[in-house]
Amino acid sequence: MIDLHCHILPGIDDGASTMKESVEMARLAVAEGITHLLATPHHMNRNWMNEKSKVVELVNEVQSEIDREGIPLTIYPGQEVRIYGNMLEDIGKDKLLFTDELQQYLLVEFPTASIPNFTERLFYDLQTNGKTPIIVHPERNRVIQEDPHKLKEFVQHGALAQLTAASYTGGFGKQIQKLSKQMIDADLVHFIASDAHNTTNRAFHMKEAHNLVMKEFGRHKWHQFDQTTKDLINGDVVIPPTPTNIAKKKFFGLF
Repeated sequence: MIDLHCHILPGIDDGASTMKESVEMARLAVAEGITHLLATPHHMNRNWMNEKSKVVELVNEVQSEIDREGIPLTIYPGQEVRIYGNMLEDIGKDKLLFTDELQQYLLVEFPTASIPNFTERLFYDLQTNGKTPIIVHPERNRVIQEDPHKLKEFVQHGALAQLTAASYTGGFGKQIQKLSKQMIDADLVHFIASDAHNTTNRAFHMKEAHNLVMKEFGRHKWHQFDQTTKDLINGDVVIPPTPTNIAKKKFFGLF
């Protein structure tokens, strides 16, 4: 199993705080069935700035440590990039990390409570330049919670989306779990990743998500997610299924 969103690097964001905790996370990842993992610290978030060179260096350090511990996990460098207007310019300066070495797929995070007005134009410019934005954990964005059609519009125009395992298994509450299931059913999300931050309250939940997808949607759906994940890390072409509608409903603030 491949996990394309994980905060395993020590001391650079709200994920692992020490190398010891990074090693503990690596052990748990392997226990979950994960063999390859993309380390994706926050970048361009108001609290964290993790430049490419810093991430690559720290990935090498963590890989060396888990190799010494005999943990069979391969880690790749990546970033969870908070959306900002100059992304394309910084890509040209080789400042951002992608899911793949061909630099085609980029993990993009929206603010929790909003979607910036420039998003549509930025995504168009990225795609015109051969870069596909992957919207991470859209189920936790309040604008999309209020109107999932917002996500459908981005997907219809070529963006991809990543669902968090714990959102689907209930770790963020019943409402987000329900929305996550609806997003899977409507083909609005294209792969599941852990977004793990530690081994306790923000762990991997990938095995649990796998079992739940198999139960609720069948082997074909999990294979679809698995193949997309492999394509994203290999830099292969992803051809997603056509998304459908989720009934428009106010998911939060019902009273």
